[in-house]
Amino acid sequence: MPSDLNDRHLGVSPLQSSSSPPINEGPISLGPIATVVLSTLLLALTVVAGGRPARQDSVHLSTPEEFKAEFATVPCRNEDRMAAVQALFRKLGAIDAAMTIDHHKDVDNLIVRKDGTDTDTIVIGAHYDKVSAGCGAVDNWTGIVAVARAYASLKEAPLRKTVLFVAFGKEERGLVGSRAMVSAIDKEQSKHYCAMINIDSLGLTTPQIMDNASSNKLTKLAGNLAETMKIPFSHAILGGADADSTSFVRHGIPAVTIHGLNPNWKSILHTTYDQPQRINAQDVYQGYRLALAMLARVDAADCGAFR
Repeated sequence: MPSDLNDRHLGVSPLQSSSSPPINEGPISLGPIATVVLSTLLLALTVVAGGRPARQDSVHLSTPEEFKAEFATVPCRNEDRMAAVQALFRKLGAIDAAMTIDHHKDVDNLIVRKDGTDTDTIVIGAHYDKVSAGCGAVDNWTGIVAVARAYASLKEAPLRKTVLFVAFGKEERGLVGSRAMVSAIDKEQSKHYCAMINIDSLGLTTPQIMDNASSNKLTKLAGNLAETMKIPFSHAILGGADADSTSFVRHGIPAVTIHGLNPNWKSILHTTYDQPQRINAQDVYQGYRLALAMLARVDAADCGAFR
């Protein structure tokens, strides 16, 4: 999660939690496949905390224990991160034919593609780079693990929309990877990009939405789903900070950033204290659950429902 180019994280406004009013999205057209996938996934995701996750048909949920195991080793050097991201996706079932390194002039993004049944697209992503200090465990290996685990959960699901699971490069240098990706999407194509879900810096507390980098309708959706799923939730402005979702919002594509920062985040992020032992795997798991539920809801809706 960048602030400026010299690794100095800008200040954050006092964290102000507020409950989201019920979302009024209007009518949503659901086909039979979308209805089955949405109901199956949401049923699994709304299992009471502490119970065994439901595993039905083609939807497979990761467990808190699996998340904890992912943070036993974290690649702490920038030059090792891209290869580590590729290895993680392969471990979770991605084949090389589905993975593309998206080369741009100044940055490489990794895209893992899951085709849907229509021409619309959802992006779920996290940045894989880190600043020079620390291990970049919270910021943002947590996001990478959540996105990769979301892929593992949905890789066999018959989704309507194509989903792009993206690992963005050089976010810490000014959202370089996400800006490069959206710059390659022309005006006509952008109409078929329904939403972008960004995950950045989970694991210090329960999931929150970064209001100043998120679209209003997706923020409301997150609050409503969190209430249904009984996930403690809040949203707030992080003054001066930014995230990859902003690149999509500026391009007219609805986007949201899910984070898990507590009031002490400035003493951890972008410092030598950003280490794996700082991560609460249960909090990362809750962020993953919320992101999955949002993705399922967007997949079931008309593409313009959250604009």
